[in-house]
This record gives sequence, structure tokens and C-alpha cells, in this order.
Amino acid sequence: MNEALSTSFTAFAGDRLLASGALAEVAIAVKMASGGNVPAPIVIFDDASGRPIDLDLRGSHRDIVARLPQPVVAESAPPAPRGPGRPKLGVVAREVTLLPRHWEWLNARPGGASVALRKLVDDARRANADRDRQRAARDAAYHFMSAMAGDRPGFEEASRALFADDTARFADLTAAWPADIRDHIGRLMAAAGSHSGTPAAPG
Repeated sequence: MNEALSTSFTAFAGDRLLASGALAEVAIAVKMASGGNVPAPIVIFDDASGRPIDLDLRGSHRDIVARLPQPVVAESAPPAPRGPGRPKLGVVAREVTLLPRHWEWLNARPGGASVALRKLVDDARRANADRDRQRAARDAAYHFMSAMAGDRPGFEEASRALFADDTARFADLTAAWPADIRDHIGRLMAAAGSHSGTPAAPG
């Protein structure tokens, strides 16, 4: 199980999409399908990572839901010791090793070194936010592909096209794959606002 769960999950019965949504909804759908005539194995995926997860589906629906892990909303930090920084605001003092010229430049910034470092980090996070989301989306799509289509013709080339953002080639290489698998790869990519590598429906 992943350390931090997403809020969206998808279950596949063989090559067919079985259910998608909140973990409780997907778990109940899998439980109901498992009791019926479903010859294909059922796999549940965390949409944030594209990786399969294991759930304990024994007992009643209420039992299943009670055992489900909960998404991590916020981590409780241990009390910060009194001293440098502003613990009530979540500011933690830690050692940073820089060359003298770096300290000289930081200390000359308005507010001093601490304020300058925080601004630099925040600016870098904002500048890379879209790129980070797209990278996470590609990784999720690749993990899902590996589990569901790793033995299918064209997988290696399709993986290269995915990471190269070659949408047209990816669509050509995956045109013969089951529609539900192709469509879910597209949803994983679109979840981060990126259409790179998203397969187009053949024809």
C-alpha cells in the first residue's frame, strides 16, 4: 500500500474496467463482482501512482469499509523546540551549508538569508509545479501500463513514446490494445492537466 493514498481508484477485471472512484466504492464493487461470475482476475489501482494495491475484502461491506486505509490529509509534526525560528508558524531551524559568497548574497537580500531562502524555494516550487504534475502523471500511466499491458505487442516502444510525449506514435502503437486500458491511460495523463502521450481512439 502506498504511504499517501489518492482519492481516486480504479478496478479492472481482466482487460475490462470494473469500477472507478473513491476507495470505498471501488472496494464494494470488487467485492460484489468477486461473488459473481467474473472469470478474469480483478486488480485495484491507485490512480495517483498507477500501481496496484491489495485490500482485505473479507466480511460484510461495513467490515470492508472499516478496514480501508484513509488518505493522509496532514501530518502532525512533533513540537518544535524553543529557539531560533518561529515554531508557532511551523518554521523549523536546520543547518544549511553554503559557501561564503552564497551567504554574502543571501544576507544582502531584504529580510536576510532566511526570508531569501524561503522565497527562492517557493519560486522554484511554483515554476516546476506543472512539470512535476506531468512527470507524476507519466509515471502513473507507465506503472499502470506495465501491470496491464507489459506483455502486449508494442509495449516497449509505446513506453518510449509516452516519455517522449509522442502522442501520435503512442496512439499508433496502442491502437490494438483493449479500449478500457487505452482510455484509462488517457485519464491518468489528463488528471494532471497534461495530454502528452494520451492515446487517441483508433479510427
